[in-house]
Amino acid sequence: MLDNRAVKKIMFSLGADLCGIASVDRFNDAPKGYHPLDILPTCKSVISFACRFPVGTLICKSHIPYTRTRNSITPKMDSIALDFCIEMEKRKIICVPIPTNESQWDKNTDRYRSIISQKHAAQAAGLGTIGRHSLLITPEFGSMVWLGAVLCEQEFEADEMKAPVCNGCNLCVDVCPINALQNPEINQQACWNFAFGDDKEERVWKISCHKCRDICPYNLGSQNSLVELNIEK
Repeated sequence: MLDNRAVKKIMFSLGADLCGIASVDRFNDAPKGYHPLDILPTCKSVISFACRFPVGTLICKSHIPYTRTRNSITPKMDSIALDFCIEMEKRKIICVPIPTNESQWDKNTDRYRSIISQKHAAQAAGLGTIGRHSLLITPEFGSMVWLGAVLCEQEFEADEMKAPVCNGCNLCVDVCPINALQNPEINQQACWNFAFGDDKEERVWKISCHKCRDICPYNLGSQNSLVELNIEK
């Protein structure tokens, strides 16, 4: 029978850089309709994984590398989740992949949501903790990760959750050009409207702002060897 370590070995073999497991009881605060049991009623474990996002994209003068990397890593995450579920079915364990970058409108809160919050799943699975900027911060790669998740019918040993990293310095709050972080919950629509969209002059779709990620003192984590390079923000 597979254990926690064997599950992670499969995930790593498919290309994940981080992997953690949360028990389903860690999602009691999930919004109505967005709990793992709302998706898979037989869910007992949530397996979260992450892939590192190239740090160099933050310091480019062009927005294109960051944008294209983000657009390329999304199908990579979905492919890892899908392949993982297939590998688990070979072992007679039912799993369901959660899309990495696909949201639906939640009429109860007037905002878009993933059917399961990737960052909250990652926090529950011990990959890292959510910062003031609403991004997950991991020790290994800081916020430079993209997240994926899989719901599983089998119960596995849950990983220990991390202690909070963000110290509430509010640098991300102050640097936001549209004040999307003034309240505890990010103004999602304002952020999306400003940062994502078509550039009429360059005639290209791009992500034009990631200042909150850039300025975070923990954007590279604490165990990342690149921290020693003192990459200029």
